Amino acid sequence: MARFVVAGASEYLAITGWGIDDVKLAKKAWVFAGQKCLKFDATPVSYDIDVQAMSSEKLPFRLPAAYTIGPSPKIKRNPVVDGPAPPADTQRRLEDCDEEASNPFFFFFFFFFFVYLCSWNKQLLLYAKLIAASQIRSPNHVIDLVKGVIEGETRVLASSMTMEEIFQGTKKFKQQVFDQVQLALNELGLYIYSANVKQLVDDPDSPGNDYFSFLGQKRQAEVEGKAKVAEAEARMKGEIGAKEREGLTLQNAAKVDAETKVLSARQQGVGCREEIKVKADVEVYENEREADIAAARAALAVKKAGLDKQSKVAEVEAVKAVAVREAELQLEVQDSNAALYDRQMAADATLFEQVKSAEARKAQAGAKFFEQKLAEDARLYARQREAEALAGVGRAKAELVASMLRELGGDHGALRDSLMIDGGVYEEVARVNASAMSGIQPKISIRSGAGGANAGASSAGAVQQVAAADVYDMLPPFLQSSGGFNKLPL
Repeated sequence: MARFVVAGASEYLAITGWGIDDVKLAKKAWVFAGQKCLKFDATPVSYDIDVQAMSSEKLPFRLPAAYTIGPSPKIKRNPVVDGPAPPADTQRRLEDCDEEASNPFFFFFFFFFFVYLCSWNKQLLLYAKLIAASQIRSPNHVIDLVKGVIEGETRVLASSMTMEEIFQGTKKFKQQVFDQVQLALNELGLYIYSANVKQLVDDPDSPGNDYFSFLGQKRQAEVEGKAKVAEAEARMKGEIGAKEREGLTLQNAAKVDAETKVLSARQQGVGCREEIKVKADVEVYENEREADIAAARAALAVKKAGLDKQSKVAEVEAVKAVAVREAELQLEVQDSNAALYDRQMAADATLFEQVKSAEARKAQAGAKFFEQKLAEDARLYARQREAEALAGVGRAKAELVASMLRELGGDHGALRDSLMIDGGVYEEVARVNASAMSGIQPKISIRSGAGGANAGASSAGAVQQVAAADVYDMLPPFLQSSGGFNKLPL
């Protein structure tokens, strides 16, 4: 059986088993029988570590630090450990292969090609193997391993440096610790996202070890001495500078006063000249302005007279144009009314003809309808009379049959024979049988004892009458036998 597994936004799938040489990493994939899938979280984890180390002088100290460590698929490749980086087009092929592998139809077709090309970052592969081992051994296996690496690298680096070097070059020491720890974590597939190394402190578990405290006090005393010297120098420089500032202030004030008086006199002369010049310019400007105003007024009067004349002419022309236009419009209205009247008269004539024609057709249709109605009424009356006659005949026949049945005493057989005789049924049967027997040509021998005794004394006519009587005597048996053949009720 196969199942489709999808990892979360910060998760990855580590797949091992059938068809996979080592470990295959994916965000989504089909997991088949014979394969095992492990889903692990790639979110970085913060570790608070308090490292107890010892310098080269065998002086213990503590280095508290906080590391944020986790896997990084985008980590820089180490050519020595990971080998050369694959080309960019190979990475695109891997992504396309991973998307197509999510479809079961394409999975078997691209399976071996996918296994051959898919080569994820070795850092993430190492982390996946580490997480798998931690799930088997202990949940804190990764934490213990990371803390062990950090403490070990910190102790090794601290043992190669003196306490003075560590204290003086704290920033350099922290960077070296970071580099050494990152180099060791690369073997586990981990990456340090951030490292916050706190201030070095003395080990409280080692009594009498106050090196950092003494260094701090020494540094504090040096700083205090330097501060006092700096304060005295600053005070001396401040007093000298104050006196210099006072002298410079007096000199600058006198110089500024002299320059101010010269500039004031100079500015007054310039101001007078400028004032006279401005007054002359103002008078010239006013004269020119008055001349321009007079010329403008004269031109305005001329233009106004011309405009008045043009306006009056325009008014007269407008009045005449209005009168002409009114006359033209009146003529157009009259022409339109005449044309409208002609069209209306033609339309009225056409309408009158159509109305008369419609009335004639209506009268013809009414006459035709009246004739058809009379014919239908006549046929209906004839049929009604015929039906009444048939009904009267039926009632008469019914009364006749009822009276005959009463006269015969209710004998239906006698009534039937009487009705058949009246209807000529026996004659019709005899005619049909005679026509049938004529084709057969039967030979009928008439035998009669009574007729034989008187044969000599009878005449020819009497013989014929006797023969006919004998034939009628034979009719009932013959009819009975014929009825058996013809299925006629007799």
